[in-house]
Amino acid sequence: MSPPLFTIESSTSGQEKATVNLLPCRIYHDGDVSASDAMWNPTKTQDGSKTAYLRGRKLHGKALKLPDGYRGMVVEQTEAKPDTSSNQELADEDVQVIENPEDQLKVGAMKGKAAFDELVVWGHESTSDSTVDPYVRGMEEWIAFAGEIHSSNPDSESPSR
Repeated sequence: MSPPLFTIESSTSGQEKATVNLLPCRIYHDGDVSASDAMWNPTKTQDGSKTAYLRGRKLHGKALKLPDGYRGMVVEQTEAKPDTSSNQELADEDVQVIENPEDQLKVGAMKGKAAFDELVVWGHESTSDSTVDPYVRGMEEWIAFAGEIHSSNPDSESPSR
C-alpha cells in the first residue's frame, strides 16, 4: 500500500462546534479574528432565514444542514509527520525501489480545528437559492445525485444495452 498524499489529523473529543458562514465577498485575512457583536450579529427572521449587516450592506442567509453521513470540518495546515515506514516495506517483491529525493511526493497535512453540521450561505439583498448559488446547489442536488450514482441498490432496474 502506498503512503498517503494527504492526511487529516482529527480529534473528535477536543473539537469545538463552529458556525460556518459563506460570505459573498473576498477577505484577505487568514488568521483568527476577535469579532464583536457590533461587527457581526446575524439575526433569525420569522421565515427561518437569517439577516446580517457587513460594512453597511444587508445580507440574507440560508442555513444548509449537511446530509446524513457527512460531517464538516474546519482545518488548518500543519507540518506533515515524517513517514516511519520505508518504501522497501511497501514495495512488492518483484519491484525494485530507487529512492531519489527529487522523486519524493510531499505529504500534505491538516489538523482539525472545529466541526460543523450546517453552514450559512449569504447573499446580497436576497437569499441564495439553488438556481444561482453553486454552494446551495451542491448541497441540495449534487450530493444526493452522487449518492445515487455510487449506491448499489439491487432493487433498482439497470438500463440494458
